[in-house]
Amino acid sequence: MPSGTGRWCEYEAPLLAPLPFEDFDIGLTLTPNVDKTSRITVRLNKYSVPARFIGENIRISLRADEIWVFDRHEIVVRHERPAGRYCFRDLLDHYLEVLRHKPGALENSTGLAAARESGMFTPVHDAFWAAARESRGRAEGTRALIEVLLMHRRLPHEAVVAGMNAVLEAGSVSPDLVAIEARKAVAAAGGPPPVVITPPADTPVTEDVPPFGQGPPAAGQHTARFAIRRGRAVPVGSSRRA
Repeated sequence: MPSGTGRWCEYEAPLLAPLPFEDFDIGLTLTPNVDKTSRITVRLNKYSVPARFIGENIRISLRADEIWVFDRHEIVVRHERPAGRYCFRDLLDHYLEVLRHKPGALENSTGLAAARESGMFTPVHDAFWAAARESRGRAEGTRALIEVLLMHRRLPHEAVVAGMNAVLEAGSVSPDLVAIEARKAVAAAGGPPPVVITPPADTPVTEDVPPFGQGPPAAGQHTARFAIRRGRAVPVGSSRRA
């Protein structure tokens, strides 16, 4: 039987409480305010956060090499900490909803520069953007690109790039076609197949039905209205709170 310290460790081990199930946050918790440029300032450096947090105080965990930004208990972004001071860490994705209304601000934005530097904004994105501006004009062409960039939130990066390539080869700049081709690329890579919505069997289909999104609904049909609350679509009139 062990003696001394080892003996007492064996005696006390069964008496110890189990380890907690939740991870222990080793970072320093801070609650900086999000300024009008959708950034927070931490230790003289600025980091972007999603634009929906502008004007709010958000919780962050300051770590040795990263900053974790939380929305309640969920991590919304993790930024690498720079070595120096007065540096910027911007993500283009955080500004897409704002750029929809101000498409002219995209070209010289720091978020776009950072996306190009990281390789996330590829030459295919540039080619699609140039073709869209030539086809639709600068503002509407940029909005078409922004719709494509929003697809990166729900589809793999490689699939969206493949979708843009396929659409450009077909001579189009439609974001809807990019989404279709991207889902085909996901299915070809072994992911879930693209969703195909078909009308019920008892619904007559005629050739004069307008394309989706064009014209008023036919008699007897109903449309659902949605409001965006904290990044989620919620039916208007619903009592559920976001």
